[in-house]
Amino acid sequence: SADDRFGGSMETNVVLRSDGHIMWDSPAITRSSCKVDVSYFPFDGQRCHLTFGSWTYNGNQIDLHNRLDAGDLTDFVENVEWEVLGMPATRNVVTYGCCSEPYPDITYTLLLRRRASFYIFNLLLPCIMVSFLAPLGFYLPADSGEKVSLGVTVLLALTVFQLLVAESMPPSESVPLIGKYYIATMTMITASTALTIFIMNVHHCGPGTRPVPPWARRLILHHMARLCCVYEVGESCKSPQRVPGRRAGRGDVGMPGESPGEGEVGAEVGGCPRDRCLCHHDGLLRNVSYIAGCFRRHRATQRWTGEWKKVAKVMDRFLMWVFFLMVFLMSVLVLAKAA
Repeated sequence: SADDRFGGSMETNVVLRSDGHIMWDSPAITRSSCKVDVSYFPFDGQRCHLTFGSWTYNGNQIDLHNRLDAGDLTDFVENVEWEVLGMPATRNVVTYGCCSEPYPDITYTLLLRRRASFYIFNLLLPCIMVSFLAPLGFYLPADSGEKVSLGVTVLLALTVFQLLVAESMPPSESVPLIGKYYIATMTMITASTALTIFIMNVHHCGPGTRPVPPWARRLILHHMARLCCVYEVGESCKSPQRVPGRRAGRGDVGMPGESPGEGEVGAEVGGCPRDRCLCHHDGLLRNVSYIAGCFRRHRATQRWTGEWKKVAKVMDRFLMWVFFLMVFLMSVLVLAKAA
């Protein structure tokens, strides 16, 4: 016996029958250990082998046979963590190298399956719900100042869940399924936080910004904006979008710093004689040209800043749907492997 309460032998009766059969029911508590595979934790199942045989007497002296094909689980007490699926029994005859006599034994295989309800409601579902919060960081406005904070908060929450998983399972070389899910989710949230910082840099382009490249205007502001349904005020997803940066208007020159032409000023003043109109004085014309150039540069900078903000908004919406799809696929894969 392996229990302290049964340290010595107990006096129990031996039943002796007339045909020579002897039955001795001796109470004992046995303890055994088996290798636990936590690869599919918390949806794992274990197989523990219990071998009973004699090391003192060989098979010629004591021949063991199992009366039933499975262990008797009538008096089994239900466990809150494990469910017993069965306990089949097999008879084995082993011949060792030291001896020529056979040694029979009876091996009981205990089939266990973990009850996963506790882990689903306390570890898996909170992780899935927290993971779906990470893509919403792309939906937050860039001017709110909470985009990076949301990603860091979600990452810290998943780290706490990862520590809870590590405490609730035995040490093993194999990484459990829920641990792989946590690591993949934390990697995805780290990537989303890094992309959020990049998008914030694109959104807050300063006065020294450059115009949006033609390939970015065509790919992001035209195709991706229609795909993600990002539109300005007065537009819709079904209305045709004009390519930004190609507005036609009088006096709206694409390159900043250009001064107005002489003919344009002459057209505005009409037929006013040069010697009688003060508008044709050289000093006044230079001042007006400088003010007009500053105004054009300011409008061009505002237009370029608005285009970069729209680029950041389109990238936010596109990455939000991409990460939503990634979280959904990872959750489905975890549940599919568990099934």
